[in-house]
Amino acid sequence: MISVCMATFNGQDFVIRQLESIMKQLDTNDQILIVDDRSTDNTVKLIREHYGDRVEIHINETNSGPIKSFEKAISLAKGDFIFLSDQDDIWENDKVAKVQNAFQDPDVMLVTHDAYVVDGNLKIIELSWNTFNNNDIEQGLFGNIIKNAYTGCMMAFRKELKPLILPFPDSIEMHDQWIALVCMIERKKIVHISEPLMKYVRHGGNVTAIKRRSLTTQLKGRIGTIQAILSHKKKH
Repeated sequence: MISVCMATFNGQDFVIRQLESIMKQLDTNDQILIVDDRSTDNTVKLIREHYGDRVEIHINETNSGPIKSFEKAISLAKGDFIFLSDQDDIWENDKVAKVQNAFQDPDVMLVTHDAYVVDGNLKIIELSWNTFNNNDIEQGLFGNIIKNAYTGCMMAFRKELKPLILPFPDSIEMHDQWIALVCMIERKKIVHISEPLMKYVRHGGNVTAIKRRSLTTQLKGRIGTIQAILSHKKKH
């Protein structure tokens, strides 16, 4: 069983398009689970009108941000394999099949893949997100503390990882970085598929849009991540 975990916020313009690209790759017993972060538009209404009970929607009591929204979604996931999804991208038709093929190796805990980078009109900007964002998937634990090379919407993992990553520490910068770092700390096998398996839409409104942060903010984030790692090691 697969669980697709999505966090939504004011995504009425593109969430149905994304769900359509996902839905056609799933079986009827697979779970699609959305945590909506108090959208003020018609996001929730549209999803319910299109899919009814087929899509499970949980609405946050207060606007909590992407980390807490994904934490809640993952905690509610019932599948053996958990795929993370943003609200505004488009999955390629063979994404699920190719990721599941990588999980045929029972030792693989986390699978990642590349993506096409497209603009709001779905015009290709770059053939590889990893090239576009200068991601080095092979850089290891320390390198990923300095610069995260993992992107949540391009990740899937086994349910056995849930007790190791949840709850997300309050001090982490992003959930995708934390998931990858825990896999490295725990020496879990990670497989990266170099092929682009989705269209990663950059239109300026993305939660994970590239932003320049001050050195102070960056340093604070690194320290918080290191503190979370040290705390994890003590517990596990």
